[in-house]
Amino acid sequence: VGEKNNNMNVFNIIAVGQFFFEYLVVVGLKRKAEAGSYEPQITYQFPKRDSLAKFQKEEEEKSLKAIALFCFPEGVNWAPLTEYPSETFSFVLTEVDGSRRNGYCRRLLPSGRGARPPEAYCIISRLACFGLFSKIFDEVEKRRQKSMAMIYPFMQSLREAPVPAPGNTVKITSFIPESGTEIISLTRPVDSRLEHVDFRALFRCLGDEEVLEVFAATVLERRIIFIADELSTLSQVLHAVAALLYPFAWQHTFISIVPTVLIDVVMAPTPYLLGITSRMRDSITDTSDLLIVDLSDGTEDEDTIIPPKLQEELLQALGSRKKNSTEEELNKVVSEAFLSFFVKTVGHFTGHVRRRGGSQTAIFHKEKFCKAAEPKANRPFVTLFSKTQMFDIFIQHVERNPHQEGFFHKKIAAYQKAEKTKGGWARGRVV
Repeated sequence: VGEKNNNMNVFNIIAVGQFFFEYLVVVGLKRKAEAGSYEPQITYQFPKRDSLAKFQKEEEEKSLKAIALFCFPEGVNWAPLTEYPSETFSFVLTEVDGSRRNGYCRRLLPSGRGARPPEAYCIISRLACFGLFSKIFDEVEKRRQKSMAMIYPFMQSLREAPVPAPGNTVKITSFIPESGTEIISLTRPVDSRLEHVDFRALFRCLGDEEVLEVFAATVLERRIIFIADELSTLSQVLHAVAALLYPFAWQHTFISIVPTVLIDVVMAPTPYLLGITSRMRDSITDTSDLLIVDLSDGTEDEDTIIPPKLQEELLQALGSRKKNSTEEELNKVVSEAFLSFFVKTVGHFTGHVRRRGGSQTAIFHKEKFCKAAEPKANRPFVTLFSKTQMFDIFIQHVERNPHQEGFFHKKIAAYQKAEKTKGGWARGRVV
């Protein structure tokens, strides 16, 4: 099971009114015959889907095996523990038809005495909203400490609740013995582009210049491996890096946490964004044309192709963030900085899209687009970026939907208007 983003947007869009989640599973570690060897196994599933056709049941069993694998990606070697700090991370499952499902996982030490292996709670959902599901896990964990049976009514209430629109809140009523009836408020962020993203981990692990090096390698669709000890760090950083590409989307292999059994994927010659734990680092034998980002030590050498003036502007914008910024404030500063970069480097694409006569489609003139990049210092970057798959997919969407104008178009129009006022923009015409 891999993760590949074939959507126009990095962020999964879900219709309001659909289910919050498909199912919740609890994954335990079952001791195998070999000493110290464990196998992840699903011990609880809600809801149970017994009325599936044979082929559907087979597909579900495959998915459940993959889910168990991603909940414990480190492999089979575990030792029983008496202390284990809980951690929350996420992964993506990509179906044969290209559709994506998000896996949200919280690992913790189950209640009990003596040394014991951790267990994982995993929610599978079409909705991409990490913060919201972290809060749901808090409620699940609170009920699990009292009784496994208490999880069911809460998850049933959640499953019956409609997914709120961005910025809105849904309230879940739940009863807990000894505590009484509780009302749990679940709110989606106002900006749906960023509801699965938290840039704090990225900038906690890397300096601003290192982030730009990673960004440069990503826009040129290189092979990039991120290494960290904590699964939560890997998933947060990889999703943050992918989010920097908006309005473009990573089109190649994307596995935020690579399970040990899938480690051979690092040998693939095609572009990828991969996250591996530190104990798997020795599995990387071929480092040619590969950027390795150790999230405890920063990046290795990578020549940046970002134009110097824009690099300076990016660093200045990133440097303007405050140390005590909230998650929402930081997300806005970072996303605006990188979106502004794309507006200034490739925003003039709007002037090189020609509508076909009497047709609903259009043609993009790439050669004219590259030559028209201003200032000239931007042209090497624009030429290289125009050859990437993410840019190609973006333009294909524009050619098929020339009348569709989204958030990126609005930002371009605002920038063009400001430049015209200053007398510095002359590229926004239709060819």
